Amino acid sequence: MNTAKLKQLLSHQQDILSKIALGIALDDILQDICLAIEQVIEDSSARCSILSLTGNQLFHRAAPNIDDEYLKAINGVFIGPNVGSCGTAAYKNERVIVQNIDLSPLWEGYKDLAHSYGLYSCWSTPIISTTSEILGTFAIYHGAPKAPTQQDLELIDYFVHFSSIALEKSAESLKARQLVADLQKSNEKFKAFTQVMPDLILILNEEGVYTDIYGTSSDLLLESPTDLIGQNVQDLFPVKDADMIMGIIKKTIRTNEMQIFEYDLAVPKGHITFEGRAAALTNYQPEKPELKHVVWMARDVTLRKKAEQEVQRLAFFDPLTGLPNRRMLSDSLAKCVERIKRTKKTGALLFLDVDNFKRINDSLGHGAGDQVLIELAKRLGGVIRSSDTLARVGGDEFIILLEYIGEHNHQACIESEIVAKKVQGVFNDKFAIGELAFQVSCSIGICLINEEHTATDNILKFADTAMYRSKAKGGNSCSFYDPKLQTLLENQAELETDIVRAIANNEFCAYFQPQISMQGKIVGAEALIRWIHPNKGVIAPNQFIPIAEQYGLIQKLQNIVLRNICSLINQLNEKNMIDEHFSVSINISHIQFNSAQLTRELCSTIKEFNIKPQHIKLEITETMLSGDIDSTIKQMTELQEQGFVFSIDDFGTGYSCLAHLNAFPVQEIKIDKSFIDKILDKGKGFNIVNTIISLGKSLYITVVAEGVEQEAQFELLNLLNADCIQGYLVAKPMNASNYIKWHAHQLKKQSLSA
Repeated sequence: MNTAKLKQLLSHQQDILSKIALGIALDDILQDICLAIEQVIEDSSARCSILSLTGNQLFHRAAPNIDDEYLKAINGVFIGPNVGSCGTAAYKNERVIVQNIDLSPLWEGYKDLAHSYGLYSCWSTPIISTTSEILGTFAIYHGAPKAPTQQDLELIDYFVHFSSIALEKSAESLKARQLVADLQKSNEKFKAFTQVMPDLILILNEEGVYTDIYGTSSDLLLESPTDLIGQNVQDLFPVKDADMIMGIIKKTIRTNEMQIFEYDLAVPKGHITFEGRAAALTNYQPEKPELKHVVWMARDVTLRKKAEQEVQRLAFFDPLTGLPNRRMLSDSLAKCVERIKRTKKTGALLFLDVDNFKRINDSLGHGAGDQVLIELAKRLGGVIRSSDTLARVGGDEFIILLEYIGEHNHQACIESEIVAKKVQGVFNDKFAIGELAFQVSCSIGICLINEEHTATDNILKFADTAMYRSKAKGGNSCSFYDPKLQTLLENQAELETDIVRAIANNEFCAYFQPQISMQGKIVGAEALIRWIHPNKGVIAPNQFIPIAEQYGLIQKLQNIVLRNICSLINQLNEKNMIDEHFSVSINISHIQFNSAQLTRELCSTIKEFNIKPQHIKLEITETMLSGDIDSTIKQMTELQEQGFVFSIDDFGTGYSCLAHLNAFPVQEIKIDKSFIDKILDKGKGFNIVNTIISLGKSLYITVVAEGVEQEAQFELLNLLNADCIQGYLVAKPMNASNYIKWHAHQLKKQSLSA
């Protein structure tokens, strides 16, 4: 191709691309493409035709120098394996070269038509979209049989590419018009279209000079598009950023491959993360054919990157403390184990659990507990090495992974214990919550990571087991893994499964321990849960209540007790054995007390059994009164208004609430057995009991002494003016049947002695 033809080709290219970019009518652009190739191709008889494919039919879009009658005759032809050059090319999705229409079986049904309009050869190329969809065909006819040269084919492909762009652009423009229908159909329409584009399209030459800019608002650019044109990135950006941009431009031109990358720039909108795509452009400026260009697409992905980072943070980090979570710890532990397998060195995993953390949540609420955990995370982070991993894996559970702690087990044990003592040292200072301060401690379990312990799940389980061993010692201590304790914990898991089965099989029931006045009158009873196991017999609460609380089963057990209480009261009423002052106590757990459903569940159950609420006494612990005072009073008042009676169980063993006791609607306090056991020593035990009874009297609250087992205890309590007693001196807890018999016997004794 001579220089004149090449210039002509470049001129057509710029003109066609401009018209495509400006949104000129598709048929006009396709008409220009046909005229352009007819001018450039080396045959004056060449006539171009562009058809678009709709369904399985081809329709003429442009053919400026082919007779209209011929176009009408073949317009809408169905594609197929023997339908001329164009129909076959679209059907097979490949170029079809028919050098001589007379000799081609593809033209069997069309050759006479072609000859009548002076057409003797036809080269057809399918027009393919960027998504590999056939858009139509591009055909060159000649007035005599002819075969294409390699230059002809390259030229055809060149203009086929433009045709594809035009057809695809047309489809996109249909969508864009919905957004800019109220704008002018001239340059304003194109301007509006580029303004709603989310991306910047930059044309830069190989020297880094801005040539053209399209796309979104200028707040993603250092300057306005008009001011940027003609400027060099090396003069605009810091050296580091400019070198990055120039490196991508050079690599794109050198490899002629699209580059996909991310980069950060400070622009008027702020610090923005861009996704960039760069592709090489040749002959972009016909007047400077030697100057190479790249088209650079820049998309603002700042929000997406932040969202991805947030997803990453939520997936691998604890949202409260910002520490790695269990998932990230597991990954780190797995990598640590692999390194230890290779190096034969020893690591360690420390499992921390805050002692009695529940009391903070119970007394001050979870918000206060969260403050303690955040402060604890900061303190722990200050005592570990940068190579160690600190993670929060549960409510008040933390893990420290020591990737290297010694060359052998003996050294590792010594070093691990040193780290554990440092950890316990962070608890020496109190934790301040508002005006209050708490002194807490932690229990630590340690499992060495060595050739013996290389299974990540076992390492975590063993350290957890060791931590429970520290708990069993009273807390504020550290322990190494003990296989015997692991067996115990596994037995507890089995017990949890057995509890679920037992609930389904109605193996739980309430036992009742009587309460009598100091004058010997039966005033009530306390309901205590028992498990009647089919193989093990009666199982005491201390063996299963902790497990039930741990696994969230305590609510179901309390519901069983409440129904048993209602049944007992009905039986006693039927026999006229109780009056309106008789009540049965039920222990209300912290979880149940804080539930919004407590009032509804209590009222629903007593309504079902037709029980008066004053026969049900709700026992709560002193600790449960030390949280949100206003909320607690509101909850208790609502229940009192329904007719329920409140009793404080184990009084004197929890946080002191003396300042607020008179504000609570409490009718009874129960002295804990631990104080009754020491009442005869005339020392602290006696003084505490005396103080509690005096407090109750001053507030007009009934005082019940629990765990009374000796006659001497009873006599002293009577002397101190206690109101009622409960304990083995009166009777042991009994099932409902035995309690009714006991109750009847006591009434008979009282009537005989009267």
